[in-house]
Amino acid sequence: MKLRHISLMAGIALGTMAMAAPAMAQTVIKVWSIDGQNRPGIADTFSKEFNEQNNGITIDYRGIAFDDLVNETLRAYATGNAPDIVSFDNPDFALFSSRGAMLDITDRAAASDVVSKAKYFDGPLNSVSWDGKLFGLPKYTDTIGVFYNKDLFAKAGITEPPKTWAEFVADAEKLTDPANKVYGATFSARAGEEGTFQFLPIIQMSGGSYKDVNTDGAVEVLNLWKKMIDNGWASKDVLSLGQWDSTGTFNSGNAAMAVSGPWEIDRMVEDAKFDWGVALLPTITEGGDRSSALGGFDWGIMSSTKHPDEAFKVLEYYVSQEARLFPEFGNLPARGDIELPVTGIAKKDAALKVFQEQLKYAQPRGPHPEWQKISKAIYDAMQSALTGQMSAKDALDQAQATIKGITG
Repeated sequence: MKLRHISLMAGIALGTMAMAAPAMAQTVIKVWSIDGQNRPGIADTFSKEFNEQNNGITIDYRGIAFDDLVNETLRAYATGNAPDIVSFDNPDFALFSSRGAMLDITDRAAASDVVSKAKYFDGPLNSVSWDGKLFGLPKYTDTIGVFYNKDLFAKAGITEPPKTWAEFVADAEKLTDPANKVYGATFSARAGEEGTFQFLPIIQMSGGSYKDVNTDGAVEVLNLWKKMIDNGWASKDVLSLGQWDSTGTFNSGNAAMAVSGPWEIDRMVEDAKFDWGVALLPTITEGGDRSSALGGFDWGIMSSTKHPDEAFKVLEYYVSQEARLFPEFGNLPARGDIELPVTGIAKKDAALKVFQEQLKYAQPRGPHPEWQKISKAIYDAMQSALTGQMSAKDALDQAQATIKGITG
């Protein structure tokens, strides 16, 4: 009886000690992204799952509207209240990395068993690099190609999608059918980032860059685009429509071709009542240099973090889940080693293969810390030329002068 009493008392004492012992200290990592604003996204989903592991690190996730993210982060960094990790649109990343606001993760990435620079496409990787160092990791990517209506192509006697921009315009003329309210082509040439997103690849494939925009090839294609608008082979609405609305014209059967990206595939599968396919973006000359727009977001650790090692572990977890990006969120991985699953929908699977091929040629917007000003110079020139306010050459020469004043 006495032994039982001692054992019982000891058990009570140990139980009391266990209840009094503090829980394992948690390191809190603040993560900001645009995800989760309207529906579950990558950052909010992965962060919630990371927290369920109870590994001593807790993510405090905050979703911020796209238009507010950059300014909100700038203010937070200036006042010492920055997050540990933030996800930026890829052209905005250089604004922070060039000013020392992002943590150099070159050595951490090289030592990681999860992260491999060699697996990423060059374009996305360049968007997180600055001065030869790695300041972030690509989150996901996208690009643009040409969607085309195979039924309308067959009706017009056109056997394959255009290989050059001159062929694109010639096909647009043949495909235009005013009686049935069908334009030959649609694209986005609006005065904004979407306009630059669609026109910068023309500059790049003609030997230029964001620093050198007044190339002969860019002038040539800008004149071709104006010819389409002036002749009604493309609607004047392309001057104001964003990519989503512009591609809606194609989905409804009112345009035979559309320059757009993989974010449209699911909507197209559902809405388009015709046979369609995707082709690589045309080049200036047949067999000429290729380029395409690089969209998507990047991850980065802010240099003000007090927990760099823990923050990098969070990034490693995000990277380890990248095979889920397309199946669950419809986003393309920025890596060439992840095979997209076969969906069983023939048009969708064929389109995805083309966009993955196109990603090999995608180039970032920039990188440059004053990208917003550079982009404005490009889309202002595009608008001036397409509306007839200036010749294509004069508009691009003016943009070149503006950009030179920005880049030095």
